[in-house]
Amino acid sequence: MAVFTALTETQVERLLQQFSIGRLRALQGIAAGIENSNFFLTTEAGDFVLTVFERLSFAQLPFYLELMQHLARRGLPVPLPCETRAGTLVAEARGKPVAIVERLPGRCVDAPTAAQCATMGDLLARMHVAAGDFARFQPNLRGIGWWKDALARLEPRIPDHLFHELAEEVIFQDSFFRSPAFEQMPSGPIHADLFRDNVLWDGGRIGGVIDFYFAGCSLWLYDLAVTVNDWCVDLVTAEFDSARAQALLDAYHAVRPLTEIEHDCWRTVLRAAALRFWVSRLYDLYLPRDAHTLTPPHDPTRFEVTLRQRKADEILPWPTCS
Repeated sequence: MAVFTALTETQVERLLQQFSIGRLRALQGIAAGIENSNFFLTTEAGDFVLTVFERLSFAQLPFYLELMQHLARRGLPVPLPCETRAGTLVAEARGKPVAIVERLPGRCVDAPTAAQCATMGDLLARMHVAAGDFARFQPNLRGIGWWKDALARLEPRIPDHLFHELAEEVIFQDSFFRSPAFEQMPSGPIHADLFRDNVLWDGGRIGGVIDFYFAGCSLWLYDLAVTVNDWCVDLVTAEFDSARAQALLDAYHAVRPLTEIEHDCWRTVLRAAALRFWVSRLYDLYLPRDAHTLTPPHDPTRFEVTLRQRKADEILPWPTCS
């Protein structure tokens, strides 16, 4: 969506003196993204992505970057952060935290196939398993607390009927988040934003999973719900494509078997995943930030439709294997 903080080549050359990846060869702002300023960076050592963090603090960033490092070192296709000469993963430019990570190969797909969904399900489960022993903890910063705060800010800006619908769902989800069932479900570090445009395909394989900067610790089922709500649906109606959904869920389940209690809570968690993105897209639409490069915000109607469809679905996809 935006580049909020512009960097000159001189500023980047000065920044690169803190790293061991050679001198600057090329720099290009990336118009994609909704939270941070991103740049394609080429140095004498190769191709990278430079991120200036607009909201995350120096204290928060080690969780995200060390999680990426943890997963990359386990052999998963996740960008490996570059260490500074001082051995840290975070640097500073224009008073803001900055990270440089390797640029992975591939391009995102607009219309994933069932086979690609199966590959995605397998990888997501392997990411969850690999993150299970990650030592750092950080809550999901776009979880229930943020939904409540964002909704209060949105109240004077959105129609009354939408506000009341959102408020009812937040109350419903708040009750679930406080329930014994929530406490009993498997959890750990999650990506929390695993849309199809955050996965790069290099031929028939996944070349990279990118944009970990919404990650946090929460239900693994929630991460799965976010993914299924994007990869396995008609983007207009939000109805499930049964072949894609079954392929993704079966592949996930084969690596990390889903539990009975996760089955019981599946509809509620799918609704939570839809609510999160309906609220955040409304927030980006009605409370935008200034940026040097700006593209239109994502349409919130998509997840308004998704939440209503998840409530109405008579049958939800679930793994067929036991």
